[in-house]
Amino acid sequence: MSLYALKPRFQALLRPTARALHGLGLSANQATVGTCAASLILGCGLALAAHAGQLRWFLLLPLWLLLRMALNAIDGMLAREFGQISTLGAYLNELSDLLSDAALYLPFAFLPEAGSALTVLVIFLANVSEMAGVLGAVTGQRRRNDGPMGKSDRALVFGLLGLFLGAGVAPGVWLSAGMALVALLLLLTIANRVRQGIAEGSTGESR
Repeated sequence: MSLYALKPRFQALLRPTARALHGLGLSANQATVGTCAASLILGCGLALAAHAGQLRWFLLLPLWLLLRMALNAIDGMLAREFGQISTLGAYLNELSDLLSDAALYLPFAFLPEAGSALTVLVIFLANVSEMAGVLGAVTGQRRRNDGPMGKSDRALVFGLLGLFLGAGVAPGVWLSAGMALVALLLLLTIANRVRQGIAEGSTGESR
């Protein structure tokens, strides 16, 4: 299971906004690049805040992660529903997600309680899980978005971590335990995506 299953309902809520932005001249690629740039800027700012011990700034993380999810859904709708699908857009979509995730997770590496090694491991496994998802499409099937720790699920987890830290909850063992749990669930996600991708491919071949 993954929060990705809720995406159609989320998109339905955002469709009027997507139409309005299209009317203003915003393109899918512009939305993708702009969202990535904002994520990189926020990630750098949070890294500096973490290094300085100003954890209240982490309250920005859940707000941005929610807005980023909305913008990611909107850029997809702009591409599909307004004839803006392109090869460049596909590259931008996948690469910007990897860069954005890394930038937004990396500030936790500056908190000793989270563990820099654990944080880097989570970033690495998140990238591998997305690659496992993309390979579903590369092998002629469809992109895999299986859970339990897909992109939307990670946004929820890191949003909660940012909320706790920004609200004044002192970082401690709970933070490193949370990172370790995310890493384990990412391993399971990678295994699920590979297994389901192979199963789907085998079913296609047998038809």
